[in-house]
Amino acid sequence: MKTKYLFAAAFAASLALNSAFAGGEGWSHDFEAAKKQAAEEKKDLLIDFTGSDWCPPCKALTSKILSKEEFRTLTKDKFVLVELDFPRQPENVEKQSEADKKRNEKLAADYGIEGFPTIILADATGKPYAYTGFEEGGPEEYVKHLDELRKQGGEMKASLEKAGKSEGVEKAKSLVAALGELPDMAVSTFYPDVVTQIKAADPKDETGFAKKIADKAKMAEFEKGLQPFGEKQDAAGALEYVAKTLADGGFEGEAKQQVLMIKVQILASESKFDEAIKAIDEAKAAAPDTEMAAQLDGFKEKLEEAKAAPAEDPEEEADPAEEPADEKEEAKE
Repeated sequence: MKTKYLFAAAFAASLALNSAFAGGEGWSHDFEAAKKQAAEEKKDLLIDFTGSDWCPPCKALTSKILSKEEFRTLTKDKFVLVELDFPRQPENVEKQSEADKKRNEKLAADYGIEGFPTIILADATGKPYAYTGFEEGGPEEYVKHLDELRKQGGEMKASLEKAGKSEGVEKAKSLVAALGELPDMAVSTFYPDVVTQIKAADPKDETGFAKKIADKAKMAEFEKGLQPFGEKQDAAGALEYVAKTLADGGFEGEAKQQVLMIKVQILASESKFDEAIKAIDEAKAAAPDTEMAAQLDGFKEKLEEAKAAPAEDPEEEADPAEEPADEKEEAKE
């Protein structure tokens, strides 16, 4: 078990953005200009959050679909195409200005991006109505898929308008249902009026919507505070930050479980297996019925295996340039 990589994996939040246009001709990197163009031409936005130089599904989506002339032809009257690239190769990272980096980091946070590739369909103001990713089938089939999502977007808009005319908790429930599976951060950022309506119609939070939105906002703030420690690979500082967050309270249930699992990964990266195993037990107790909780026993077994394994001593590793003595003797014979 390569625990020395866990810390880096836990804090892979430092995103270097935008290199060359992976999608080729017809794609924009300027988000504000794209919104202006979409408004003038009465089109929607198609936003591609991609990792062009490291993400296999991103590369497949671009090479098989997004870069094809057929795709551009079939979408030219419907969408303004926007590519937001998150490269990792130094030569590509260096091409991105600090201003563009900060802008795109904010867009990734606002839209609730959790993986790559993510394709977002949005209206000309940038308000999202559908999320998707890579689909097999080529440009024509992919555009049919996008057309279906556009149709669902229209239905969502109509449902929001209809729900807004109802009253009480039923209004809140209808609005929540109309928002569908949009990420909570995107809802908070782009549909604040709907969030206000839901909270007003459901003051006792019978839908659980207000708590969920608040938890997401707290988690985003926590992760933002954690990011500098990940960038510096400062495990001690990160552990102190996590400990203070847990001591201050404010995280309960699944949210607390997520914070504790970050603590587990940091401890494991430092080979503090006893403490990591104890933190796993705390995480499971925080929310025993979640999907994450069902996986914790398996993770705990991995930590116990790592704890039992003999420690690696770098000084005892053989010099790869030096041939073992017994092999030298065999070579002489």
